[in-house]
Amino acid sequence: MSWFESLVLGLVQGLTEFLPVSSSAHLRLTAAFSGWHDPGAAFTAITQIGTEAAVLIYFRKDIGRIISAWTRSLADKSMRHDPDARMGWLVIVGSIPIGVLGLTLKDQIEGPFRDLRITATMLIVVGVVIGVADRMAARDEKGGRHRAPQQRKELENLGVRDGLIYGLCQAAALIPGVSRSGATISGGLFMGYRREAAARYSFLLAIPAVLASGVFELKDAMASDHVAWGPTLFATVIAFASGYAVIAWFMKFISTKSFMPFVWYRIALGVVIIALVAAGVLSPHAAESAG
Repeated sequence: MSWFESLVLGLVQGLTEFLPVSSSAHLRLTAAFSGWHDPGAAFTAITQIGTEAAVLIYFRKDIGRIISAWTRSLADKSMRHDPDARMGWLVIVGSIPIGVLGLTLKDQIEGPFRDLRITATMLIVVGVVIGVADRMAARDEKGGRHRAPQQRKELENLGVRDGLIYGLCQAAALIPGVSRSGATISGGLFMGYRREAAARYSFLLAIPAVLASGVFELKDAMASDHVAWGPTLFATVIAFASGYAVIAWFMKFISTKSFMPFVWYRIALGVVIIALVAAGVLSPHAAESAG
């Protein structure tokens, strides 16, 4: 991998990680359209450490309260009803599905799931799902001619059942094209949560899973001589900087705007990929990474 490739891929990772468009799909597609080797699942996981560092800094006050309250709740039973302590437990509960499925499906994630035909299908299907969830949330928030606006749920209403459903939605993002934020936020909207609440829990829920995945891949990468460490670490730094800017923008965007621009973008991109693969312009299979 060249330094220029790492710059571009790091930007792509940071710019798309938190938007409902699938960062893993865009990394795969950027390489395919540029004629580069597929950066691979390991590169994606390591650079995601950079984007999650951006989450840790942006939500540092929330995370500090949650960790403090959760730690105290281990010894003090009265603290277990504290909202921040409950959130700590619910992040753990919500992380179980992706942990189990990530380990179980590791070979498929690194191989067959990276087929561009699967990526394109997921871009379209999940795009439609996000669109339906967005319209449903907008209808509740605005009401209608014969219908009053409905109050949607806050994170204080989150329980174990909803936490597990969020976790299952996040696990679906193991397939490129799904989008971690797209799946979890739309899942939250279907369960009746406000947009900001769904997005906040989505970002918090991603921290354990992404950091664990990154460390796991980092351990394997350190034992390999096929990793271009300089460019990979450079891409991780670029992903951190661009990712932080996107979080700040996205949290403001979702408070007043619809997800429909992302929905139409996903559908259009999916259709273009299918057409290019069918025409033989793009190979559906990833070229092996040369490091």
